[in-house]
Amino acid sequence: MEKIRLSKYFTDCGIMSRRAAEEEIKKGRVTVNGHAAELGEKIDPELDEIIYNGKSVKPQTDSKVYVMLNKPRGIVCTASDEKGRDNVTDLCRDVKDRGGKTVRLYPVGRLDMDSDGLILLTNDGALANKLTHPRHSIPKIYHVTLKGKFTPDDLMILGESIELDGRATMPVKVTKVGETENGTVARFELFEGRNRQIRRMCEAHNVRILQLTRVAIGKIRLDKLEVGKWRYLNEKEIHYLKTV
Repeated sequence: MEKIRLSKYFTDCGIMSRRAAEEEIKKGRVTVNGHAAELGEKIDPELDEIIYNGKSVKPQTDSKVYVMLNKPRGIVCTASDEKGRDNVTDLCRDVKDRGGKTVRLYPVGRLDMDSDGLILLTNDGALANKLTHPRHSIPKIYHVTLKGKFTPDDLMILGESIELDGRATMPVKVTKVGETENGTVARFELFEGRNRQIRRMCEAHNVRILQLTRVAIGKIRLDKLEVGKWRYLNEKEIHYLKTV
């Protein structure tokens, strides 16, 4: 079998994300055929013996699980948090596979702590890596309440390319979808998802965000799912994510 990176093997087995696996490798908690694993090391999943914290790492044979969560504000999107803050996996502790076994899920991408809305979680490492790869072009849709009244021209300017971390952003389509008593609700359609991109775009124009909610990832819609609740994706939604 073709060799793959050890960190990728951990995600394929549904154990943890690549980044988390790399941290565990650095800490010396992983061995390959009896020797301490090295960062960037490649392994043959069929021939090599991988041990993590004293236990053999094997691909999961249970069904893969895919859920959506309506993340509340104040919750971080990590599998574990060094500061001990509540995270999205805490809200999905009771998720089970088709065999009735409780499974550990990992968030697909991020949604910052001050934002709410749609986040996907799964134990399918291969799909998670595909969806979060920079070259993947699935759009993410946000409804953002901005303080003040904005015309369509104002919003068009707000979506223009700016420089973030030394690199220009792709233009973002921003349209008006409603109003509040003291604000404007705008729809942002992003294909990049750079770190806190919408907030930093608005800061560049001195525009204050009152609320930022992700409502869709491609054709996967949040719909009427209550804040803090999760549900399994249906077969149509899973097929879409695997083929988009």
